[in-house]
Amino acid sequence: MVYQPPVGARDLLPIDVAQKHWIEDKLQQVFHRWGYHRIITSTLERMDTLMAGGAIQRSTVIQLQNGEDEDLGLRPELTASIARTAVTRMAGATYPQRLYYNANVFQHTPELRHNQAQEFFQAGVELLGGGGLLADAEVLLLIADCLQALGLQSWHLVLGEAGITRSLLDAFPDNLRDRVRSAIAHLDRVTIDTLPLSDELRQRAITMFDLRGNSADVLERVISLGLEPSQHEAVSNLKSLVELLESRANFSLILDLSLIETFDYYTGIVFEVVSDTKLGARVLGRGGRYDQLLALYHPQGENIPGIGFAINLEDLYEVVIKYQQLPQSIPVSNWLVVPENQSAYAAAFTYADKLRNSTHLVRVEMELGVKGKDEIREYARDRGIAQIAWVKADGSPIIESIQVCTRSIPTG
Repeated sequence: MVYQPPVGARDLLPIDVAQKHWIEDKLQQVFHRWGYHRIITSTLERMDTLMAGGAIQRSTVIQLQNGEDEDLGLRPELTASIARTAVTRMAGATYPQRLYYNANVFQHTPELRHNQAQEFFQAGVELLGGGGLLADAEVLLLIADCLQALGLQSWHLVLGEAGITRSLLDAFPDNLRDRVRSAIAHLDRVTIDTLPLSDELRQRAITMFDLRGNSADVLERVISLGLEPSQHEAVSNLKSLVELLESRANFSLILDLSLIETFDYYTGIVFEVVSDTKLGARVLGRGGRYDQLLALYHPQGENIPGIGFAINLEDLYEVVIKYQQLPQSIPVSNWLVVPENQSAYAAAFTYADKLRNSTHLVRVEMELGVKGKDEIREYARDRGIAQIAWVKADGSPIIESIQVCTRSIPTG
């Protein structure tokens, strides 16, 4: 029998980990510069926690059950877990709270195809307790800074506003509103053409399909739909955000008021980061404002505004790799310490500790005593280890420099 990981899972070899860590480290440096602190939440969550926001379908959660008959699931995203943690474990904390994460998530596909992933790695932030223009701008400029730190080119930010789009849907009859909303979310023009709508409402739906492109043009078109005073205020706020972004950012911004999810998770801006590749557009990350989510977990139902984003590291890797910045090999050890004989074991460990405890990171391997001298030298050359320390029982070393060769590391 050949043992393999379960369908949808995969192992990361050392070179995979080195490349993943390079990306994570770049992102973490950006998060730190912006004043964000890492949070780690449970991989397992109660199903009622995951389902509370209405953004997660039960069928997408890999579900488990413990001995106490609790209904549990592996987290398919981090926002719900962080919202729960913030209002229960961080009660009394001052706001805003700037939190970031780097974690694995699990998403079940009902009709799982061979090798289709179920485990993913994400990095992202949640800005809790911050509302308004400045908080929105901070998160959008932060995700832009992340991509710029990775040297990405040919990407753009697609920006929508769920509150505006939702209010525009209020003009449709109650019994058709969800179908219109779903059609717009999926850019399904056929459904709009077949629904029993008046000519005026059908034209309104078609116009909503076209609320995408240059920000000035989109804002002009949405104003032409005949807005209520509250809608005018929301559009004015969006216009101020766009102007602030365009004055600060050096990336392409596309305004898209047809960008709406099929659930009521987001209450304000929503956005996607999209990279243009030879195989078409690839969504690297998405996020938005969710000002009513934390109240679902708060013991007193207190509303705490929130906004955040998640970046899919696998998708990001596929784009970053073409810029040839990722490590192509794992770090080599600097030293190989070899005890001369059994009586030198303790002295060899002492000498290795001395090397490891220098002011800079020094990687030191211990020879395990199963090779001859020529084999040891060949091992060092193959592994790229430039220095061998042959240690005597009295602790004195004989240092030998090795001419190393280029190694090939399996990528899996």
